[in-house]
Amino acid sequence: MTDWIAAEWPVPANIAAGTTLRTSAANEVPVSGKPCWLNQVHGASVVVAGDYDEPPEADASVKGSDPFLCVVRTADCLPVLMCSKDGGEFAAAHAGWRGLAAGVLENTVDKLKADPGDLLAWLGPAISQPAFEVGDEVRAAFLAVNEQADVCFEANRRGRWQADLYGLARQRLHRAGIKSIYGGGFCTHTDSDRFFSFRRNSDCGRMTSFVGLKAP
Repeated sequence: MTDWIAAEWPVPANIAAGTTLRTSAANEVPVSGKPCWLNQVHGASVVVAGDYDEPPEADASVKGSDPFLCVVRTADCLPVLMCSKDGGEFAAAHAGWRGLAAGVLENTVDKLKADPGDLLAWLGPAISQPAFEVGDEVRAAFLAVNEQADVCFEANRRGRWQADLYGLARQRLHRAGIKSIYGGGFCTHTDSDRFFSFRRNSDCGRMTSFVGLKAP
């Protein structure tokens, strides 16, 4: 497979991570093992990657036994990949605004055994602030937890707000103790050649963001 974006972060050489594009086969990722698919519900639950009879209702998974890798599917929401500096632990989280506000990133960090200071995070393709208009309730949900989230919202001429998902995620990760944060700068809504976007076309596919052991 060639149609994917490799995560640019200083993880060990045995780790492969990134995001497929809209031209990729949805079930192909350049890592060994079996994807642990999730029934994503825009919540904050985290599971250990493994063999489930049905996809568990969760929005993040952390490394379990070696045959499994962590994956999330997105089309405007923010995929966040995490990995310990020694490559011993990794995780993938689906962070739309609801899950982000509910604490999905903090819950993922808590589920990992590594010290947060020894974790790296990579922010995959998501909708950018100029394209992400939200109402007062979204801004209020973030300010209720952290007043500094105000800097991630810009008022527009329609009396609504342009929200910075990347900025909000960085704030949450920093508060959770992760200082090494990479990625960001994509826009799924405007880059129609590479990405699906639910806001651009609700009848669309999903990109797969993944982290796991590199295929031999």
